[in-house]
Amino acid sequence: MTSGNLLTDNPELYEARFPDTERLAGRWAADCLRRYGSGPRVLDIGCGTGRDAAYLHGTGRSVVGADLSEAMLTYARTHHPGPSYVRADLRRFRFPARSFDAVVCLDSALLYCHTNDDLDGFLASCRRSLAPGGLLVAEMRSGAFFLGRTELLDAPVVRGFDWQGVAYTSTTTLHVDRAAQLLRRTRVWTADDGSAPVEQRSAWRLLLPQELRYVLAAHGFEVLALHDGPGPRTEPAWQEGDAPGTRLDADRLHLVARLTPTG
Repeated sequence: MTSGNLLTDNPELYEARFPDTERLAGRWAADCLRRYGSGPRVLDIGCGTGRDAAYLHGTGRSVVGADLSEAMLTYARTHHPGPSYVRADLRRFRFPARSFDAVVCLDSALLYCHTNDDLDGFLASCRRSLAPGGLLVAEMRSGAFFLGRTELLDAPVVRGFDWQGVAYTSTTTLHVDRAAQLLRRTRVWTADDGSAPVEQRSAWRLLLPQELRYVLAAHGFEVLALHDGPGPRTEPAWQEGDAPGTRLDADRLHLVARLTPTG
């Protein structure tokens, strides 16, 4: 067995496994930006393959897509042109002060801030990069969902898909590391092309709603919306015209926060 990240090392395979033909994530982010009156300059941090950054660019905004993966950035420049793509670590990134009117961080990318220092670094970077009144829009797993719930932890989840004549199967196991406040994932990929299995290990920070409100306020942000859906990964999924929800019980968390003028 080899180790690595099969999907992020192979962006075309990533998009085959996680198709978003309706651009739900980009459309949801664009709706948040319109709803809360964002200016046109947007940073998509943790942009991955660039699908959402390109969608936001297509709405007439000036977009920078940033990611730590060179493979993702190379793919984005070719397959989702329009935005400017740069390499950056979301835990600490630096752009000229007040470069953006909004920072967008989707698909649990924010939860790669595993420690309090990581989270402080992310929010300090957002604060420095945003104009006063700028928005932070994020979508992620909800830590609160795992308080007393085990349905995502009880048994491995097996999923498969075909791509370019090869059948891929993933077996995913999740467990909660309570001391580190992390949701740890082990995923083993197999393919019927004779290649060796690939084991991938990753983790997300489990943030609770009140904890998130507290750290945002400490960095000068006012929470405008914090809810479990509807969103691009909820069931049912967000649709055009849906208003932000009011509940905080399901397994996704959707955040819109504004940098206060003195933040």
